[in-house]
Amino acid sequence: MTVQELKTAFVAAYGQEAEAVYFAPGRVNLIGEHTDYNGGSVFPCALSFGTYLLLRKNGGKTVKFRSLNQPEVIELGLEQLTTPLDKVWVNYPLGVFAQFVKRGVEIKEGFDILIWGDVPNGAGLSSSASLEVVTAFALNDQLKTGYNRTVLAQIGQKAEHEFAFVMCGIMDQFAAANGAKDSAIHLNCDTLQFELVPVKLKGVKILISNTHSPHKLDSGAYNQRVSECKKAVEQLNTVRPLKYLAELTEAEFKSIESAITDPVAHKRARHVVGEVQSTSDAVKALKANDLVLFGKLMNPSHVSLRDDYEVTGPELDCMAEEAWKIDGVIGSRMTGGGFGGCTVSLVKDEAIDTFIAKVGAAYEAKIGIKPEFYIAEIGDGACKL
Repeated sequence: MTVQELKTAFVAAYGQEAEAVYFAPGRVNLIGEHTDYNGGSVFPCALSFGTYLLLRKNGGKTVKFRSLNQPEVIELGLEQLTTPLDKVWVNYPLGVFAQFVKRGVEIKEGFDILIWGDVPNGAGLSSSASLEVVTAFALNDQLKTGYNRTVLAQIGQKAEHEFAFVMCGIMDQFAAANGAKDSAIHLNCDTLQFELVPVKLKGVKILISNTHSPHKLDSGAYNQRVSECKKAVEQLNTVRPLKYLAELTEAEFKSIESAITDPVAHKRARHVVGEVQSTSDAVKALKANDLVLFGKLMNPSHVSLRDDYEVTGPELDCMAEEAWKIDGVIGSRMTGGGFGGCTVSLVKDEAIDTFIAKVGAAYEAKIGIKPEFYIAEIGDGACKL
């Protein structure tokens, strides 16, 4: 939908014009998966599609939430903004309102809000973070709170923890808040220091393949991985003081890995330590304009997520394995939390059509689901339109 169409929809919903329109993007992570809550680095970029939020102050004491993507319309009193609702999409923006209130921000007047997003739901491209960050960006502007983009990302992350009950790392919200056109973000998730790295893809495109097997992070499998990593840290702490797995080089990990007596926790730790190293190597390769090396690091990243972290599943594995067979594919791996969702591939321009035709047909034949493909345009972070 165009912004004008969204403005028309706002008038249809509320009978008056919107006072402001905001946008925050989805993201794709090029490499560095499940490292963020382990104190490691990640390498996401913001996408050109995302979530739009239109609002007006309504002069009353209620906040009305509508989405053109969801059927529920929710109206809450200003005193109800700190309590999660029962399993409804409104928890994502509501959780952001709650974080502002918890920080001592007084919300004296209600809002009429309309939301629309074109991030495919359940694709692992961070529709939830996009929604949280666009809400935080809008409230920051409307309430004149003056928070910087990193704080807005942290507010979004807290909303996800406390209202969606997913103990996510900071990456998704950070990319939605701080993204920049034609650049990826090399983010240290422990210190939140980051560097924008230009993505120069001469003759190559970033291709996102949607398995249409929706990933459900709130199923508990994600939180289980978080606790398995914590267990690995606890056991390693018997031989070396450690806050996060990402503090260890691969050589250091090998020298003390026997301290992890739990075999599952050991596999999770091995993935994290290797993935942190791969992310660092991949960023160096991109800076050196060595896309071939970057691609060579993507493939084993997927294998590690499949075998050691066990977050891929048959759909993502099929999509990656079929991609690896295509001439002109530099690298391909799952992206996002896993358990369904998308793969991300670096594909030479001349191979794009072959990729979509052959991988699409093979995936549908094996899995029985028709996939979708998007050529990723790297866009900016949250903004007022």
